[in-house]
Amino acid sequence: MNNKTLAALLATTAVLLGLADTAGAQAAPEAVIAHYADIAEAKYSDSLTTAKALDSAIDALLASPSDVTLQAARNAWRAARIPYQQTEVYRFGNPIVDDWEGRVNAWPLDEGLIDYVDADYYGSESDENTLFTANVIANDRLIINGQAVDASRITPQLISQTLQEAGGIEANVASGYHAIEFLLWGQDLNGNGPGAGNRPATDFSLEHCTGGHCDRRREYLAAASDLLIADLAEMAADWSAGGAARKALEERGIAGGLSTILTGMGSLSYGELAGERMKLGLLLGDPEEEHDCFSDNTHNSHLYDAVGIRNAYLGTYTRPDGSVLSGPSLSELVAAKDAAIDGELKADLDATIAAMEAMAKRAETVEAYDQMIATGNAEGNATVQAAIDGLVKQTKSIERVIAALDLGTIELEGSDSLDNPNAVFQ
Repeated sequence: MNNKTLAALLATTAVLLGLADTAGAQAAPEAVIAHYADIAEAKYSDSLTTAKALDSAIDALLASPSDVTLQAARNAWRAARIPYQQTEVYRFGNPIVDDWEGRVNAWPLDEGLIDYVDADYYGSESDENTLFTANVIANDRLIINGQAVDASRITPQLISQTLQEAGGIEANVASGYHAIEFLLWGQDLNGNGPGAGNRPATDFSLEHCTGGHCDRRREYLAAASDLLIADLAEMAADWSAGGAARKALEERGIAGGLSTILTGMGSLSYGELAGERMKLGLLLGDPEEEHDCFSDNTHNSHLYDAVGIRNAYLGTYTRPDGSVLSGPSLSELVAAKDAAIDGELKADLDATIAAMEAMAKRAETVEAYDQMIATGNAEGNATVQAAIDGLVKQTKSIERVIAALDLGTIELEGSDSLDNPNAVFQ
C-alpha cells in the first residue's frame, strides 16, 4: 500500500468516525431534550402565526359581516386549532405551560357570561356561579364578588384581568380559543342531534344588527382575538433561546428533562384525553362534554392531541406549510435500551392515530362527535371507545418506557372516568 493510498484510507476512516460521533451526539439525552424544546418553540410559533391569520379573518368579518366572511373566520379558527392542539403534550410536566394554558384553552365555559344564550337550553340561573348569565356584551355594569365593575369598554385587559375566572370560578372562561369559538358559532342547541352552532353574520352588523348590542359583540371578538395573539406570543417567547420555559427544562437535568417529556405524553394520553375529554362524555352521553362544543370540531382537537403525543416520542413535527421538523428522539434512546419496548410504543401510537382518524372520518361523513357519544348509539360509541382504548394501551407502554429508562416513579394524571366510573354518577 503506497503512502497516498494509506493517507486516503486514514482520511476516509476519520470521516466515518466523525459521522459516527456526530450521530451519537445527536442521539444523546441532552440533544433529545433540546430538540423537544425546539419543537415546542416551532409549535407555539405556528400557533401564533395561525392566530394572526384568524385575527385577519375576524377583521374582514367585522369590516363586512356576511355569510362568506363569517365562514372564512370559522375556517381560520379551525386551522388555528391544528398546531395548537399539538402543543398540549407540553402542558403536563412543564409548570409554566400548565399555569398559562387556562388563558387560551380552558373549557367547558359558562358562555352566558359573555353573550346571549337560549334560557330553555342553557338554564337561567346557577347556585354556584352568579355570573352564569351576566352577559357582558349586553351589560356595561357587572357585580363581581360584591363589587361594581365598569365594563363600558371591552378590552383585552377587562377580559384577562376581570372576567377570566371571575369570582374564582373556573367555568367563567372569558378568553382563548373557546370564547372566540362561541362568538363565531354561538350555542349549539342541537343536543345529540345533527348541527353545530348557527350564529348569524348579522350578529356583527351595525346596520342590520341581530342579537342586540352588535357594537359590543364586535368589540369583544376583536379584543379576545388580540388577547389570544398576545398570550401565544408570550409562550412562543418562553420556548425561544433563553426563554423561561426552555431554561426551566434545562435546569431539570437529563433525568428531569426525560421525565418531563414522558409526563406530558402519559398524562395527556390517559387522564386528560382518554379520561376527562372522552370517557366522561361517553359515560354521560352529554354533548356539553365535547371539547369544541360550539363548532363540532372536537374530533380534530382529539386527533391532533394524539398526534402531539406521537410527535413528542418520535421527535418530529409537520408544520402548517408542510415542512417537517425532525431530530434526536426519545424513541432512539429507548431503542438503544430495549428495542422491543420502543417498537411496542411506536405501534401503539400508530394504532391510536388510526383509531382517531377513523373517528374523524366518521365525524366528517356520518355524524358529529356529539352524536357519536349519545346514549344508545352503539356504533358511534364503539368508534369513540376504540380511540379511548388506544390511548389507554399506549399509556401502559409509556409506563414501560419509564421503567426501561430507569427514571423512577413518574406520577401520571388519572381520571375517575377511567379509574372509578361509578364516581361520575354520584
